[in-house]
Amino acid sequence: MLLKNKVAVITGAASVRGLGFATAKLYAEQGAKVVIIDLNAEASRAAAASLGDEHLGLAANVSNELQVNAAIEQVLGKYGRIDILVNNAGITKDNLIMKMSEEEFDKVIEVNLKGAFNCMKHVSRIMLKQRSGHIINMSSVSGVMGNAGQVNYCASKAGIIGMTKSLARELGSRGITVNAIAPGFIETEMTDVLSEDVKENLLGSIPLKRMGQTKDIAETVAFLASDKAAYITGQTISVDGGMGM
Repeated sequence: MLLKNKVAVITGAASVRGLGFATAKLYAEQGAKVVIIDLNAEASRAAAASLGDEHLGLAANVSNELQVNAAIEQVLGKYGRIDILVNNAGITKDNLIMKMSEEEFDKVIEVNLKGAFNCMKHVSRIMLKQRSGHIINMSSVSGVMGNAGQVNYCASKAGIIGMTKSLARELGSRGITVNAIAPGFIETEMTDVLSEDVKENLLGSIPLKRMGQTKDIAETVAFLASDKAAYITGQTISVDGGMGM
């Protein structure tokens, strides 16, 4: 029970096949009280209810600061504290740069990068008062290596790494850790849409020669949120089967 009685907020975690829900499930198993924040209120409540009665599902668009603040205030009203924040919410709108629209670029930055900023801004105030907390940001191997057709997504995920390092320096003196995870090629709904040829080419670039599972990411997120990782901050941990070497 690494996370017994900890209050954990996880964004973008309503999809039962996604990284966020896998993290939420493992957190609940490790004793945490889990708050799932996603766009759809019904889906968020259903995902939280599947974990048990003590968990909470809320609706918010993370790119909207007012909605984020309202959701966080609800968490405080119910639990009185926030020990863990996992910024998992993210979208893709892939296109070659010559064809990428301004809307495609802006939307990905708004959700992936500004969304993480909004959540960290509000939650960090709470953690500073507590003088404790763990923030884990979901980056990507694409933010480390780059990827053709994903200028917007790669920019957002590289930005997450920079924000992580900066905030780790801001909050470290108060006992708050801030880290990022860079997942590789993981079996989720997002990768299901890829063609078999694309999947085969990607597998060829992974030394372990297999796709990762959502639990591979969840286990790392759980470790970073526990006291076992108390002296780790400002780091980006790649969980990618060696893809980003």
